[in-house]
Amino acid sequence: MIARLDYIKARWQLKVKSAVRLGNTCVVRDTVVSHRTSVISNLSILCKATTDHATMAPPPVVKSGSAGAEEMLSLLRQSLKSCKEPGEANYEESAPHIFVVMGASGDLAKKKIYPTLWWLYRDQLVPKNTVFVGYARSGLTVPQIREKCDQYMKLKEDEKERYEEFWKLNYYVKGSYDTRRDFELLDQEITKVGTARANRIFYLALPPSVFEPVSTNLRATCMAQQGWTRIIIEKPFGKDSESSAKLSNHLAGLFKEEELYRIDHYLGKEMVQNLMTLRFSNRIFGPTWNREHIASVLISFKEPIGTQGRGGYFDEFGIIRDVMQNHLLQIFCLVAMEKPVSTHADDIRDEKVKVLKSTQELKLEDCVLGQYVGDPEGEGEAKTGYLEDPTVPAGSTTPTYAMAVCNINNERWDGVPFILRCGKALNERKAEVRIQFRDVPGDIFHGQSKRNELVIRVQPGEAIYSKVMMKTPGMSFGLEETELDLTYGSRYKGAKLPDAYERLILDVFCGAQMHFVRSN
Repeated sequence: MIARLDYIKARWQLKVKSAVRLGNTCVVRDTVVSHRTSVISNLSILCKATTDHATMAPPPVVKSGSAGAEEMLSLLRQSLKSCKEPGEANYEESAPHIFVVMGASGDLAKKKIYPTLWWLYRDQLVPKNTVFVGYARSGLTVPQIREKCDQYMKLKEDEKERYEEFWKLNYYVKGSYDTRRDFELLDQEITKVGTARANRIFYLALPPSVFEPVSTNLRATCMAQQGWTRIIIEKPFGKDSESSAKLSNHLAGLFKEEELYRIDHYLGKEMVQNLMTLRFSNRIFGPTWNREHIASVLISFKEPIGTQGRGGYFDEFGIIRDVMQNHLLQIFCLVAMEKPVSTHADDIRDEKVKVLKSTQELKLEDCVLGQYVGDPEGEGEAKTGYLEDPTVPAGSTTPTYAMAVCNINNERWDGVPFILRCGKALNERKAEVRIQFRDVPGDIFHGQSKRNELVIRVQPGEAIYSKVMMKTPGMSFGLEETELDLTYGSRYKGAKLPDAYERLILDVFCGAQMHFVRSN
């Protein structure tokens, strides 16, 4: 059931009759949402409103103490070479590797996968003897793929020679996704450009509808003869719980769990990876990370753009499947889980599963859903509502905005609302975790104190900052809210923050599954 849509005068606005249940309290209200000026938000229901980070004074510039980008890359290369622990990540620098892009003609390949492979090759992070093979149904050549990818490669003038070397290591094979003979020809090409002992990585940048025939044919014809084989699967992992379980069972019948890398690129983002470090390597947070001290947790993902002609694809999945049940759910688990016994992939995944098992099943009154509508007086894309996108089916009720209040039934989090919200065509691009602490008991400042907050900004402008109360400077004894701010752009000048796909694809070369999703 989707919230009632109603056009209100300015820019992409909608009116939502919202009902959010918090504990034993149910609050019903009308919320007005504007694409450019505001966002659906019931945070004021859940906790005291505080000044947004964007309105605060900019943080002071802090001189960087980080190593230069090249020095950091050099240190990373050294650490990769020394990573030889049995059963853990194992970077085989001298072994030949074949990286196969299944769906090489698609958008994901040209915008993300090929650029990522180039950046890793440019920075000398892929094993030395690595070649790249594209596979798709289209009759393309390597120069044609290169032409499609060029605008996304972020090529610098002094990198052109190495860029030419990269493309000389690329090959392309045309074939269908459901014909075994075509996969046998792919295997022949892989064997020809590599060796019999080459390790093989297959990136399935494909629609979920062809995962089963492709994985079946890969297992039957293209597995490494002497080295290892790893399969990267791009989300969505099915359309619903039934199709997801069907796909998981199918893959489990073909491959071992250690051969499967279900990629959620949010797990490769700097600040998402920082959540575990922040929680479990800083004594200061441990005693307060619970229901006694935390009032609420808000996990947000906002985009200012709509579907932009991709409504047909988006409508099949909607914002919940596209963002909430993967990106936000993974962050939710990292914030709420107990300390794992180690950083081994399965130990971390086990703790995530415990959180999910302890989470109450959502009901309709725990959720707010909505669609954006167009503004005839707006400019450009703002004039077009979701249902006016010609690629969207008429009368679609697929939500472009969703908010859910989750409750965890365990000793640490009982009674603390976790608010997950995400949407398109909102007022800004931002993804963050906002942890609000409870009021200080025994107030002696006559109501001047505001609640502390810890904010982890995922994008844009990676940052960690804490809102705290301080005495106002000068003779008076008033209070003001200020920030303890660690903005990466200021603190770590010169540091190279890799793209999420860079981290994750490098992890696949290493055999490290810490930042990948398990079937359960």
